[in-house]
Amino acid sequence: MASVYDFDAVSINGQRADLSTQKGKVLLIVNTASACGFTPQFAGLEKLWDRYSDQGLVVVGFPSNEFGGQDPGSDGEIASFCQLNYGVSFPMMGKVQVNGEQAHPLWKWLTEQAPGMLGSKGVKWNFTKFLIGRDGQVIKRYAPNDTPESITKDIETALAS
Repeated sequence: MASVYDFDAVSINGQRADLSTQKGKVLLIVNTASACGFTPQFAGLEKLWDRYSDQGLVVVGFPSNEFGGQDPGSDGEIASFCQLNYGVSFPMMGKVQVNGEQAHPLWKWLTEQAPGMLGSKGVKWNFTKFLIGRDGQVIKRYAPNDTPESITKDIETALAS
């Protein structure tokens, strides 16, 4: 695959979500979990979405239950939790795997394009983030402890290009 726009997913409400509909936008793709120490980052992600969506930022959450079983609920339960507790209105996809043979193809591509520490390909924990430029290419990978607020400058740079 040549860019993020070559992928599709299933939204949290079961609809096909073709990423090609986001061409020309900056994407922040995040693997999420509802019962993780980093779960409060949903609030920061929502703030980024509120602040920058009119400039072309799209935050996209992908729930995953791979790390400590911290998102065991159904897609409907996850959607309700995110909206009720954090007011999430940015696009959320259905639960996926982000590592291994069963990993969603988008996540295989993301980790190939932007390896982690010491060149590792795998996602190590919930709330790993990937910033995608308007050209559909990965700009940078962020660790779970990189808060949404801490990457604001990179987002603003990507939006300006």
